[in-house]
Amino acid sequence: MSDGAGGAALDLAAVFGQLSLVSIGGINAVLPELQRQVVDRHGWMTDGDFAALFALAQAAPGPNMLISTLIGWHVAGPRGALTATAALVGPCALLTWLVAGAWHRFRDRPWRLLVQSGLNPVTAGLVIAAAIVLSDSTAVSTGHMALTAAAAAILSTTRLHPLWVLGAGAALGAAAVL
Repeated sequence: MSDGAGGAALDLAAVFGQLSLVSIGGINAVLPELQRQVVDRHGWMTDGDFAALFALAQAAPGPNMLISTLIGWHVAGPRGALTATAALVGPCALLTWLVAGAWHRFRDRPWRLLVQSGLNPVTAGLVIAAAIVLSDSTAVSTGHMALTAAAAAILSTTRLHPLWVLGAGAALGAAAVL
């Protein structure tokens, strides 16, 4: 890790710039690697801090990539927030712009449809891995693990709105049941 705010901003740019190019399906798809980089590799925060910033980013209106801004702010203040956000958005936007013309030009080709179909399970797997990493870093007791498993089961087998499940979890927490 580099020294000072300028060095930290450069480190943030390197982390988010690399993740930008492999974030197929959005930032949630690379959450496990992002967590590994900011918690394990650079030591910028704890698992709990990371989970709290992720929860805040998800609760705030706007795109789910806001976690990059929050991590940048945590690491290097306003300069870090701007650097992390630009590093996450910039490379991916440039690559998308460069590839979009060819992707549209070959829209009826069989290989293009196969590539697109193949990316769906990759994205799903990356998002599931992110859920596992976040669950692992926030499960502090067997009660919390059971609640997480129950919420996942309810959300994957019913059409219940997620806010009802979130509200039930908040109520259990407020009642100190867990």
